[in-house]
Amino acid sequence: MSFQQGLSGLSASSQSLDIIGNNIANANTTGMKSSRAEFADLYASSLGSSGGAGTGIGVEVGNVAQIFTQGNISVTGNALDVAINNNGFFQLKMPNGSLAYTRDGAFKQDVNGSIVTNGGANLMGIGTDPTTGAILPGGALGPLSLPSGGGIPAVATSTITATMNLDANAVVNNSATGGSPTAVPSTLVPPLATYGTSVSAYDGQGVPIPVSLYFTKSGLNTWQVWTNDLSGTVPPGPPVQLGGDMAFDPNTGNLAAGNAWLTPVAIPMTSVNGALVTIPNLDLTKVSQYGAGFAITSLSQNGQKPGKLTGINIDSAGVIQGTYDNGKQVAAGQIQLATFTNTQGLTPIGAGNWLATPKSGTPVSGAPGSGNFGSLRSGALEDSNVDLTKELVDMMTAQRSYQANAQTIKTQDQVMSTLVNLR
Repeated sequence: MSFQQGLSGLSASSQSLDIIGNNIANANTTGMKSSRAEFADLYASSLGSSGGAGTGIGVEVGNVAQIFTQGNISVTGNALDVAINNNGFFQLKMPNGSLAYTRDGAFKQDVNGSIVTNGGANLMGIGTDPTTGAILPGGALGPLSLPSGGGIPAVATSTITATMNLDANAVVNNSATGGSPTAVPSTLVPPLATYGTSVSAYDGQGVPIPVSLYFTKSGLNTWQVWTNDLSGTVPPGPPVQLGGDMAFDPNTGNLAAGNAWLTPVAIPMTSVNGALVTIPNLDLTKVSQYGAGFAITSLSQNGQKPGKLTGINIDSAGVIQGTYDNGKQVAAGQIQLATFTNTQGLTPIGAGNWLATPKSGTPVSGAPGSGNFGSLRSGALEDSNVDLTKELVDMMTAQRSYQANAQTIKTQDQVMSTLVNLR
């Protein structure tokens, strides 16, 4: 026996206690992954020695393994807190330009609108098409951000679309016998407003323009479309007819072939701020005439007033959307996760971050919820996966091991003392 075995045992037990202590210290660290010491025995061998039993010379910590099991998910209510449920890592661009990976989803928005970690690293993802606003699948990775000004501009209405049914049993109006919708007061029977609806269009500055739509049956399977004079007067002027008559196919109840309303019809209007650059079109191609009551299925327009940012939402697929006070939701990008062939090969660098190494393999990037990538939970964080009960038991075991190895050194010292004292 020599001091070597006991000293190596003390060193290995001390390192194990360090690892256990680090786990316990980070029991409340978001996204923390615990570690464990893996021991290896030591033997001395000489060239040409036989395969007989040899005396070991101690122990060493062969590896510090990281345990990448799922931590519990705790709800926080903060929109920029994001937890990964299952496989994957958030991708970060560090302040020095390098790429790092983390499970800590406690993100913030900096003064420039960028989504960052507490350490100032940028969350990476793919952006949106500047023209359509759609997510670009397979787009280049880049830092994600929300508009720092917190607003979106107004958009002028170019199309008003309506889907509805006009009652085939409706009474034909009395225009053939002198009834007039433009008379004051109106002499049309039934009144023009019997089958009517309204929607607000917007000019380029976001000023609303109320558009009223009226439908009156002028003959068998024939209807007229009316609106108020929108030439800029306030309030709008008397009713004016739009386009020609709407003719319906008596066999199908849909618009008859060759009808002018099979293509959108322009709505002449002027904004209080001046003439509109784009005259909105009224799309009634999905209007039908069936033997049922007058019913509007949908009525929409593609313009908008200016909007201020009121909230942020991240869905399970990682799409980040800004919610604005004009009712619009605008996508700002999509978070992209990364996976590795060997997560044990990742190198921890602190602050809950890891670096890729040749042992971990090249990161594979993809959208949350696709393939083997985990889904995201907004308004929640992943807790540390440290099991305090297990760590305390392991600590006691490591302490006993340390004491036992110290005892072997003490025994060796007593043996040496005996030898020295021989007469």
